[in-house]
Amino acid sequence: MGHAGMAATVVRHLRAAGSPTAVEPLPRPALRAVREDERPPVDPGEFRRVLGHFASGVTIVTALDADGPTGFACQSFASLSLDPPLVAFMVARTSTTWPRIAAAGTFCVNVLGAGQGELCRSFAVSGADKFAGVAWDPAPATGSPRLAGAPAWIDCAITTVHTGGDHLIVVGRVEGLDATESGDPLLFHRGRFGRFSE
Repeated sequence: MGHAGMAATVVRHLRAAGSPTAVEPLPRPALRAVREDERPPVDPGEFRRVLGHFASGVTIVTALDADGPTGFACQSFASLSLDPPLVAFMVARTSTTWPRIAAAGTFCVNVLGAGQGELCRSFAVSGADKFAGVAWDPAPATGSPRLAGAPAWIDCAITTVHTGGDHLIVVGRVEGLDATESGDPLLFHRGRFGRFSE
């Protein structure tokens, strides 16, 4: 049974049970910043410590604007949708790189391999010439920098930007992608880089 058939079955069941088949959407909550006199619900250090137990891959998000290539190291990246193909990354509102990526309107996510910890560190530094000595070529759809040696890349156009506290949630439509079939990923866990071990 396909998605349409399953959806029709669910609607028939709801109608037979006397349940509404259409639900009014809830009103969107008002967005506001936390006032200076409001205490955060959890200690920021404790938040980082606990969330650090979630191991993740590491990426470098790049773009090409009128001033040249730009990018930043990004741990907060995820696939979002298969149809249409969407991915998302999160970036701090204070990022000096984000305005350049936003101006470009496109980006490339470079998934890092196990031996690229130093490359990641160089892209995590603010204000430095991050592309000094870094080999790259333009991704085929958008021209965003595709970093040499990255085992996977995802070439995207920005579709939506959402607010998320002190970060922004950037959604991109995938225009092209590719990956190698060998090599271990670079992992980040409890403030350190790591890799799979067997």
